Amino acid sequence: MSALIDPADLAHEIEIRWLEDPEPLDYVRQSLERLNSRKGRPPYHRDGRMVGYAILGPAAPSSRASGTFRRRVFWLLPHDRDQEPDGLYATGSPSEAVDPRTIAPTVKGDKTERSQGGPASPAMLELGITLPKS
Repeated sequence: MSALIDPADLAHEIEIRWLEDPEPLDYVRQSLERLNSRKGRPPYHRDGRMVGYAILGPAAPSSRASGTFRRRVFWLLPHDRDQEPDGLYATGSPSEAVDPRTIAPTVKGDKTERSQGGPASPAMLELGITLPKS
């Protein structure tokens, strides 16, 4: 889940490589994957599609136990809002989802009004909770 990503796990990122333009996407799912290399397109074994991934710098350490590297992968499932705008995530978003405009190397990304499917609810406003507009 996005909320569980430790910023220390992103410290060696030097680039986010997008496989498609993230601008029209309200959100992308992100996860940390154990991969065999610091750079290059990782394999993808989920439904849906990979839309981007992180590239690590040469100083990024590998796991002592497995020799793998922890890298972020950005992806979408077939029932996500970009494919089904009136579906399950017409409002709200999956827990691991963030607005792609808030992602950068070493920056985890955030949920925004856009990633959540619209402006804040009256209940959020009453509690004084707001999300960035991004």
